[in-house]
Amino acid sequence: MSDLSGNMPNGVILDELHLQASDWIERRDFGGWTNEDKAQFEVWLSESPAHRIAFLRTDTSWKSTEMLAALRPFRPDRGPPSPPRRARGLFLKIAASFSILAMLGAAGLTHFGTPRYSTYSTSVGGHRTLTLGDGSQIELDTDTVVRVAADQRKVILDNGQAYFQVKHNATHPFVVTVGNHHVTDLGTKFIIRERRDNLEVALVEGLARFDDETGGKKRVLTLAPGDTVRATADSLLVSRKSAGDLTNELGWRRGVLVFNQASLADVADEVNRYNQKKLIVADAMAARVNIGGTFRTNDVQAIANAARESFGLHVVDRGNEIVISR
Repeated sequence: MSDLSGNMPNGVILDELHLQASDWIERRDFGGWTNEDKAQFEVWLSESPAHRIAFLRTDTSWKSTEMLAALRPFRPDRGPPSPPRRARGLFLKIAASFSILAMLGAAGLTHFGTPRYSTYSTSVGGHRTLTLGDGSQIELDTDTVVRVAADQRKVILDNGQAYFQVKHNATHPFVVTVGNHHVTDLGTKFIIRERRDNLEVALVEGLARFDDETGGKKRVLTLAPGDTVRATADSLLVSRKSAGDLTNELGWRRGVLVFNQASLADVADEVNRYNQKKLIVADAMAARVNIGGTFRTNDVQAIANAARESFGLHVVDRGNEIVISR
């Protein structure tokens, strides 16, 4: 809970402010309130918005307690004797505690109303498989971050690429969220890749629902095997891939990258995802050269060798990078 100035008091300060507020209420209601008391109280209130909030909350909590009926009303003319000052102070401290607990309870409702997630990741070149309680699996590619909800049926892909093999449960759908996009399994194996605000979803097996909420427009697609969705901030494109293409896309699961006449620029971009040593394509002519073949994900040198030996390109090894040019 923040004060009106936007500052967030810590727990010790918060407790102290509510106890100070309870002291002011005790003096006001039971201590023979004087003009000097009132002036000092106004000064205390004006010192910080947090003081005013603490007083209002404590006063509200105090007035709402059933113990108020046992105490002498504010400035009474007649009535039964009030409780001893020590007892009154105790009651007011309890009221202050109710105020603090009410705020903590509200914060708790917000916290517990939000699903708890555990984060899993891979480093550059890493590969990891998560097996969930129901047997579903999430296979993380290089430099990938996912968050898995406590119920293990909600996943957020923050970065990278993952392959999902989901045990279908109609009662508890499995949903993967990437930004404004949601993929819901209908008994499914699918690939999701998110990089540089470009999302690609490819369905390998079964069915899945794709929800897009970009730009205030909601679109829902049902994907069949081979369907591929590419989404950016302002576009949505659906195409189809063959079973062979999907198998090649999943080559990283067995440690290889498969290229079918891909530009050297695209090859370098892809292989750099898996390696600390980077391929740098230095000019546009070299970038347009097309390369095909299967390469180990961690073998940057093999691609550099292919560029030099098959296409006569100039290759310079600079330690942490290999520069390729005409």
